[in-house]
Amino acid sequence: MPHTVETATAYVIAALEAKGTATREDFDVPGIVTTTHGLTQTWDFRAVDTRRFWGIAATFLRA
Repeated sequence: MPHTVETATAYVIAALEAKGTATREDFDVPGIVTTTHGLTQTWDFRAVDTRRFWGIAATFLRA
């Protein structure tokens, strides 16, 4: 399966909602996707270091 912006977005939403403590509405999902892709140059976010991913996600938490 090719990795695209859509698969990356689905990955981000699943990761954010996996623990049940947050929802996609709590974060700027497009911002996370754009920044992660820009820094890693891949749409396969499974390959991104977990600490790096969560560091990026934390910067897009909505107040």
